[in-house]
Amino acid sequence: MEGATPAKEGSESVGALESEAATRPRPEDLVARAIAPVKAEYLRPPPSRSVAVDSGVEDGSNEKKSSSTNVVVKEKKSRRQLKRERKQEQKSTKNICPEVAKSGNVDACPYRGNCRFNHDMDAYLAEKPPDLEGTCPFVSAEEFCPYGITCRYASTHRQQTSLKLEIPATKISEVNSLNKDLQKLLWKNKVSFPNADFQLKLLGLERGNGARANSGADHMKNHPENNIHLDDNKEMLCSLGAPTTCVENDCLDNGSISDDSRPLKKTKSQADKIDSSPKTKNFEESQDSCLQNGLEDVSPNNLYSSKNDLNLKPHAREIKLIDFRGKLYLAPLTTVGNLPFRRICKALGADITCGEMAMCTNLLQGQASEWALLRRHSSEDIFGVQICGAYPDTVARTVELIDRECEVDFIDINMGCPIDIIVNKQAGSALLMKPLRMKNIIQAASTTLSKPLTVKVRTGYFEGRNRIDSLVSDISNWGTSALTIHGRSRQQRYSKLADWDYIYECAKKAPDSLQVLGNGDIFSYTDWIKHTLDCPELSTCMIARGALIKPWIFTEIKEQRHWDISSGERFNILKDFVQFGLQHWGSDTKGVETTRHFLLEWLSYTYRYIPLGLLDVVPQHLNWRPPSYSGRDDLETLMASDSAADWVRISEMLLGKVPEGFTFTPKHKSNAYDSAENG
Repeated sequence: MEGATPAKEGSESVGALESEAATRPRPEDLVARAIAPVKAEYLRPPPSRSVAVDSGVEDGSNEKKSSSTNVVVKEKKSRRQLKRERKQEQKSTKNICPEVAKSGNVDACPYRGNCRFNHDMDAYLAEKPPDLEGTCPFVSAEEFCPYGITCRYASTHRQQTSLKLEIPATKISEVNSLNKDLQKLLWKNKVSFPNADFQLKLLGLERGNGARANSGADHMKNHPENNIHLDDNKEMLCSLGAPTTCVENDCLDNGSISDDSRPLKKTKSQADKIDSSPKTKNFEESQDSCLQNGLEDVSPNNLYSSKNDLNLKPHAREIKLIDFRGKLYLAPLTTVGNLPFRRICKALGADITCGEMAMCTNLLQGQASEWALLRRHSSEDIFGVQICGAYPDTVARTVELIDRECEVDFIDINMGCPIDIIVNKQAGSALLMKPLRMKNIIQAASTTLSKPLTVKVRTGYFEGRNRIDSLVSDISNWGTSALTIHGRSRQQRYSKLADWDYIYECAKKAPDSLQVLGNGDIFSYTDWIKHTLDCPELSTCMIARGALIKPWIFTEIKEQRHWDISSGERFNILKDFVQFGLQHWGSDTKGVETTRHFLLEWLSYTYRYIPLGLLDVVPQHLNWRPPSYSGRDDLETLMASDSAADWVRISEMLLGKVPEGFTFTPKHKSNAYDSAENG
């Protein structure tokens, strides 16, 4: 009887397992409910978390719960107080002079006693935090570290002597940095935009009365390659009404268009003047026909055929077009799509990269933080920038500025951004309800630009009211080389599935001259292949959130396989990102913490990836909600955590301990749905 007890217990345990297996939902049922079918042996109950009031870290998964219980109200400081704090920080011993830090010599600073930074190296070294483990990213790349004693890896700089590294004059690996002289001119509104203003005139868009003065004389002096031969073409320019900065004041016309104030229209009086002249009327008709064909070099007397041509824009056939067909295109991604992340994606197989969305008004105002979004690494062989603006004058001027100051292969205009602050300024998705404004913006930009112009849109503004299919042909005629369609409306944001059938419909309606790209929910090589095969008219597919969660998706597509990547391989990718980040943002304390911040923003996406070996059904889909599970090792379990505190732990494994008072809150809420507008 005693020996029967274990057998009875064993039978009970087997029965419990069988009953549990019977009650567990089938993988097909879980997939139908958009729940990831993780194998039973890896499932675990959700961890219980106690919210620390002073932790300074807010979990993205518990955002709604913690918002009511853990609200930290920051004191709003006045501008005067912030300015005083900045001055005190400059006088601090921690704020050492960059020239002194780079050279290690107090006499290296040209300002000496008038320098606003600290020159006391001993005091700085006494307060400097300890160096981090590892090698300086510049030394490991056989470059001279420009941060000197402020580098958090300064102990490895002794290798610079043995390598005999010289201080570089410029950073050749990155281009498109904002020139200080240009920034000052932008601050003073002294940059001229002759091409943009001329094309706006041709399109019948009038300059505003309350506009900013914009002579641009200093800019022309600093950029002789952009100069127009004013002495030879002065009369011709003034007769056409083109903006110019003539030396004489009798034909000086240096007004500018007010930024994002209102759409500009032609006044009645001037329209009557134009109509009264039959010669000018015929000229306008020829302009309209040429603008539809992408040509601009038109004048009443064929003035551009002479030696002193303005050469405002090359012939349409001279523009180097980009063939997007079959190429892997990394979408422009706000915050996370920075230069170090794009380098990661290039190394993993991306063909085309695009910078983060930059606001036109901020670029025209010379904001350094906005210009940093245009930076390009030497590894990005096909690179574009994405801009966003509300009015033709703003976009046209920004396009001209980027065209002559930056090295880009194409410029993309975002007409699909769903963010409230963008839409409220009548930009982004707001343009979907204003086709005439879309036309003016695209025509003004395409006729000003000497490179291909692309446009990114959504299916429409409101859900169930798609309208892009009716505009596809017009968008091509207005001067667009490629059109990217995100298969969601503005109202959907990133919720629900992308409507690929509607993207196919638009691609079939597009003329042969317009390349159509699809975007939405691509998360595996099977998704990419399916969409390209289902619709041959589709040039390629743009990959966005799929690349954020698993950047090796480009490798999977090129090798056409599902990659069951290990936690160690994923950690090595994070290591590369940190190295690239320190090279881009700096290896000093500020650069380290900036790299940490963007690493944490990226980790707020990567935790959504579920390793293939843990799934009953492969591949993973982007809309699957992962249950609580444990990985095949401790690192994989840590990477699967949706707790921001665990993301900070991962960052500490790469960048050392976080500083005292560190705070982090995930920025993006990518699954938000606008319930208010949904009614």
